[in-house]
Amino acid sequence: MSMLIAFLSLAVEIRLGYPDRLFRLAGHPVTWIGRLITLLDKTLNRATDADHTRRICGVIALLVLVAVSAAIAFGIERALLPIPLGFLAVALLGSTLLSQKSLAEHVEAVADALDQGGLPAGRQAVSMIVGRDPETLDTAGVSRAAIESLAENFSDGIVAPAFWLAIGGLPGGVAYKAANTADSMIGHRSPRHQAFGWAAARFDDLVNLPASRLTALLVVAGANFIEGASPRRAWDAIWRDAGKHCSPNAGWPEAAMAGALGLALAGPRVYGGVLADDPFMGEGGRREATSADIRRALRLYWAADLLLVALFGLLALAAALF
Repeated sequence: MSMLIAFLSLAVEIRLGYPDRLFRLAGHPVTWIGRLITLLDKTLNRATDADHTRRICGVIALLVLVAVSAAIAFGIERALLPIPLGFLAVALLGSTLLSQKSLAEHVEAVADALDQGGLPAGRQAVSMIVGRDPETLDTAGVSRAAIESLAENFSDGIVAPAFWLAIGGLPGGVAYKAANTADSMIGHRSPRHQAFGWAAARFDDLVNLPASRLTALLVVAGANFIEGASPRRAWDAIWRDAGKHCSPNAGWPEAAMAGALGLALAGPRVYGGVLADDPFMGEGGRREATSADIRRALRLYWAADLLLVALFGLLALAAALF
């Protein structure tokens, strides 16, 4: 049943996304989870405590967050599944944890901005999806940033929640989303969250590990269907470059995307005025990316995403038959 729910959630979200009217009316599961994270941060993360105490409190906060989120999802799933066609309602809820449609729209907006408004518009559009300083980016930098965001968020925002929906049903998907949101809110190395967010950052690395590898394989497979993309280059880039990335997971989809498209992604970037001297993914590829490359990346993304939907559909059918 969990595999079927994951497949149906993907199929629903790829078509409907998350309606803006619903967001304005009721918010989004991520915003609800975010409120609990903010509460735990204010309550348990005291600046007067020693770092080891703040680290322990961060572990407690993560456990509370994941347990509460999963427990609520478990109760909802148990209430809905006995109802006729209740699994469809569960799948509809599961679809809110995915971002296939919105991710593509945000990345395409960067290409449109570059084409219609030039570099200033491109910088503004890309600032909505990346954390680096947009003022430091030229047209190639804006284009590379959009493609990197597409690759990484394909893993974190689509493949990973779908994977955990398939493993643990709605509770598994919600627990993953809670952990991933905690990492984005408190898992960074700021003075306030260096110690308190340690558990969130490490746990997010762990739960994203299987999905990042699966995402890379999907990009390799998807490259077979996109003119000019190379599955061989994607495979070579994964094995050569993925392990060099500062993240144990982000390098896999980024390297696959870079190799498939013949680009050099990542590399030195500026965050908050600080230079992060990261290695390139797709070493030897072109750095002069353009809006046309963003659109090529989107075609590759959709090919890989449709393969993901097909994979889960086949697994759901196999689970039903056997």
